Amino acid sequence: MNSAQHAAAPTAPAAPLLVRSAEATVLSDAPGSLITLLADSDTTGGAFTTNRATLAEGTAGAPAHFHTRATEFFLVLDGALEVLVGEEVLTLHKNDFLAVPPRTPHAFAPAPGHSADALVVFTPGMARFDYYRLLDRVARGEASVEEIKESSERFDNHYVDSPAWRAARAAAA
Repeated sequence: MNSAQHAAAPTAPAAPLLVRSAEATVLSDAPGSLITLLADSDTTGGAFTTNRATLAEGTAGAPAHFHTRATEFFLVLDGALEVLVGEEVLTLHKNDFLAVPPRTPHAFAPAPGHSADALVVFTPGMARFDYYRLLDRVARGEASVEEIKESSERFDNHYVDSPAWRAARAAAA
């Protein structure tokens, strides 16, 4: 590894990280959708960012998008999660795990007839909690969808069109 690669590599947190559920920030990006902020890159030495997504049945979930730098992991804690990976739509059930590499279009929502509860982890970490706060402000009418579009580079969240995801969501309705 050269010095430039070494300088950009995330470092592990200096101490164990404990986030008590009562102390975690919970946001909503839409009715029936909760995002519990657990650990952002500033508390993990850049190693990872993690949140919990709790989605009620019928919630829209996250539209098709990709990340250029991060791998995104999903662990379904309860319920069933429908996930777009590339152009394939998968259904994940309790205890299923999925890793989505950088530049792979993906989206997620509760599977038809189900709610979903998932742990979501990004590595390497980057400051993403402000992105979730922006979604919360948009849901409350305090920010615009245009601000989300303008933040794509900052938060490495690039929205794309996916005919496969549109078809899956139409079938779920």
